[in-house]
Amino acid sequence: MRLTDFWGRMNEVFGPDYAASVASDQVLTPLGRTIKTAIAEGEDVGVIWRAVVAQYEDRIPARLK
Repeated sequence: MRLTDFWGRMNEVFGPDYAASVASDQVLTPLGRTIKTAIAEGEDVGVIWRAVVAQYEDRIPARLK
């Protein structure tokens, strides 16, 4: 997954403003850190997306899982 695809999914699921907030303010349990920190540290965005899906299972449409 490319970073642009990741942000497209985040924006689709959460909306642009809330997606930015989730990325910077929420520590994802599967990652143990925020999305922005994980990206900055070079974590694969596919791994990050799977963590988002695990954390927000009820918000993610099946076609994006």
